[in-house]
Amino acid sequence: MNVVKDILEKIKAYQTIIIHRHQRPDPDAIGSQVGLAEILRASFPDKQVYQAGGPVEGLEFLAEMDDVSDEMYQNALVIVTDTANSPRISDNRYQLGAELIKIDHHPNDDPYGDLVWVNPKASSCSEIIADFYHLHQEELSMNNNAARLLYAGIIGDTGRFLYPSTTPHTLEIAAKLMTYEFNAAELNRELEQIPMSVAKLAGYVYQNIEVDEHGAAMVMLPQSLLTEYGIVDSETAAIVSLPGVIDEVLAWGIFVEQPEGYYRVRLRSKGPVINELAKKHHGGGHPLASGANAKNQTEVDEIYNEIQLLCKEYKK
Repeated sequence: MNVVKDILEKIKAYQTIIIHRHQRPDPDAIGSQVGLAEILRASFPDKQVYQAGGPVEGLEFLAEMDDVSDEMYQNALVIVTDTANSPRISDNRYQLGAELIKIDHHPNDDPYGDLVWVNPKASSCSEIIADFYHLHQEELSMNNNAARLLYAGIIGDTGRFLYPSTTPHTLEIAAKLMTYEFNAAELNRELEQIPMSVAKLAGYVYQNIEVDEHGAAMVMLPQSLLTEYGIVDSETAAIVSLPGVIDEVLAWGIFVEQPEGYYRVRLRSKGPVINELAKKHHGGGHPLASGANAKNQTEVDEIYNEIQLLCKEYKK
């Protein structure tokens, strides 16, 4: 039986549905999670539908999380969106539910859940949720806020339709979502705006980026620098794409030192596949956009050396 139809049947069968997403959420995590929650609330007003997880870290204008008690998970269906690996799920109480569904667009290296719907060809998990609605329009209802959230998720993960993951289908879905009543231009501005502290950090990135002859680039952001600029780790997401506008840069890593001493590594590429590199360093993601971790400066150097090799091989 079709897994998409199976998911709808599971949703119908449960009175309580709790939806999770990944830690340190981006617009697609919030968009797919709460967009789905809004669709289910509009479609099944007699059901209890909750969005669960930690802080939304600067995305409060999109949505906030519900207070969900341990008892609510009893006999509940749990759905996790936009989360490739189970350790990244925000709030490990997702395991307390009666059944678990995974909906995602990352490579399916960790097929957790009783039902799994993964489409790596989709631009975003929000696109998948929009597809879920369109495949079952006769049984589901879309509302303005669901459309707004899903649109935010799509433009977030496609870089406003700039990234290679954008397909004709992505644009078709986005166009349909824009027929609902929300201000797309204002939403774009809200997603684009950065505080002055992050703008100054952007200047630091351009001043201090290191690029080799093959287009491999890196930027180090030590904890002392973040403290000086008054920036927390989640705000560094706004500067990750900046090296990509430099014509000499082919692939790059942003190494963000954490208070505990290890480094969060944000990896991006214009061509060389980087997600296998990320997997070797406690991470993963898409072929051209991944994340990893480095326990110390030695591992930072290892990762940059691997980026350099990938770029060198890619240019042969």
